[in-house]
Amino acid sequence: MQIRLKGNYQPFLTGLEQLAEEQNVSIEAEGIGLTIEKNTDEETVISYRNGEGIIYYGKPYHVYRAFGLFIERLAEGQAFELRETPQFQSMGPMFDFSRNAVMRVDQLKGMFRRLALMGFNAAMLYMEDTYEVKEQPYFGYMRGRYSQAELKELDDYAYQLGIELIPCIQTLAHLEEFLKWDAAAYLKDTRGVLLTEQEQTYDFLRQMITAAQEPFRSNRIHIGMDEAEELGRGVYLNRFGYRDRLDIMLEHLDRVIEITEGLGLSVMLWSDMFIKLASESGEDQYNMETEISEEMQGKIPSSVTLMYWDYFHTKKEDYKTLIAKHKKLGQTPAFAGGIWVWNTFATKYDLSLKTSKAALQASKEEGIQDVFVTLWGDDGYENNCFSALLGLQLYAEHQYQTNVSTDHLYRRTKFCTGLEAEQFLLLSQLDNIPGVEEGNLDQTNPSKFLLWQDVLLGLFDKHIEGLDIGSHYQALAQKIRSQRKEQTSLDFIMEVPEKLCDVLAKKASIGIELKQAYDSKHFDVLRDIADNKIPEIIELVRVLHAAHKEQWLTINKPFGWEVIDIRYGGLIARLQTAAERVNTYVRGEVSTIDELEQERLPYNHQVANSTGLGWSSYYYRIASPNVFFHVLPIY
Repeated sequence: MQIRLKGNYQPFLTGLEQLAEEQNVSIEAEGIGLTIEKNTDEETVISYRNGEGIIYYGKPYHVYRAFGLFIERLAEGQAFELRETPQFQSMGPMFDFSRNAVMRVDQLKGMFRRLALMGFNAAMLYMEDTYEVKEQPYFGYMRGRYSQAELKELDDYAYQLGIELIPCIQTLAHLEEFLKWDAAAYLKDTRGVLLTEQEQTYDFLRQMITAAQEPFRSNRIHIGMDEAEELGRGVYLNRFGYRDRLDIMLEHLDRVIEITEGLGLSVMLWSDMFIKLASESGEDQYNMETEISEEMQGKIPSSVTLMYWDYFHTKKEDYKTLIAKHKKLGQTPAFAGGIWVWNTFATKYDLSLKTSKAALQASKEEGIQDVFVTLWGDDGYENNCFSALLGLQLYAEHQYQTNVSTDHLYRRTKFCTGLEAEQFLLLSQLDNIPGVEEGNLDQTNPSKFLLWQDVLLGLFDKHIEGLDIGSHYQALAQKIRSQRKEQTSLDFIMEVPEKLCDVLAKKASIGIELKQAYDSKHFDVLRDIADNKIPEIIELVRVLHAAHKEQWLTINKPFGWEVIDIRYGGLIARLQTAAERVNTYVRGEVSTIDELEQERLPYNHQVANSTGLGWSSYYYRIASPNVFFHVLPIY
């Protein structure tokens, strides 16, 4: 398809050429005419008739989405007219680059092209220590940190696609990965919290904030400050004595704002600590009964934008109640939802779509202007952000529609990603296995714990006892395979889920089989498990490992992959040990296998009362109940 641009297209030409190439469209002197002109209001109008198209845009970033819509509808071969009005001032994803997976620059540029087609005008880069601070060589050391030049390159690229890149950093807590170095010990209150009330800390923060904002055009910065429950309870307590956490936090915030104002920056920060500290327990940010006192209402500087984050509620009314509490703090907050790509190989679309729809409707009705969608990478980011694209598309469509139909969402997803919506939805089935009730909203991640759990220890075996898990994963592997199209650029993200299903079809219940055969003294079954089934699982794990490595190195810098490498290596070593120990028992060289003598208890003791199959956030807890590392006191 050839398109001939007309009108006021010059400011957008570079970005449009990038998107045209992405969609196999060429911008030529000959072709279908497309006129681009500024509208008198914020409404975007896209039309085509009699061989000519026109885009009237409200804001510059609308042009890129409109260009995609024009190409998409043009393929239908009929005249059309579309009208869209933005619902929010800014809308974008937040990419987590602090949990080992730091995206390669070329891959992040590819993501920006998709975001522009979807219609996003902002994106946050969450970087706890993964950006360069020249005065601090250990800051992001060996963690794949972005150089100043890389961030400038990314900002330039995003800008030409109408996307405002915003640094999202931490200025109080969540700094464990820097504070672990002895070179940073003088800055530490507790493991992850900075020591306030000392000038060295604010000298360091000035270095951080300056480095974080320099590569970006945006004058907005997110300074974090969430989940700082340990504030004032480590070195601070020893040095300065006990003080109320709210007082410490507010004084610290004032000092940070002095720095940001000096740099001409507009500040956002997470709201959870303020809502928690207003609650009766001092810990619950989602307590619907929490009352915001008059004293609390006047404490937060008016220059700061609070960001309310919530990935859990499925009812619009709950969001509206919590937004109202934020308003009592003195302002309408920004909002951050989430697509659950974290702590699992499965992207939890069942939960993500329900929570997001309710949150977006509430945000529209409550006058929220800035909406972001988080893609966290907790516990090493075994998943990847491209698997969240269906969820991102939902947010994008809500930016331009009062209500979004499923058909519209699915059609736009196919155009912007090249994948069918059903392919993304299949990812949820990695965790929605037999034993998980329909409509389950409890956190559950069997795709993670069934892969990494030890077959001799069987920490999660009680969770799946009596369930036909293998058949589920075998059928799911075939479903994923049948829908794949190698010529699609994002098809590669389906390789790991497919190969994971192959592994879990064989491994998920092998610990139960092993324990039952041992208790019944079925030596033939034990011999078969040791000589045939476990070696087969090992080979499937090797295939999965290779696929996962290729996916990681395609998307991300290599730093952090060593963590996942070690997990696979440990899994294979433990499978080999299991086979060896079973064979020594079968040959009569030992009289017992101590691990199989142990009673099996559920990992989550209340799992029977949930609608899921249990949950663990951490690999090291899944792999063993024994000591991986010794955790010293919090300071």
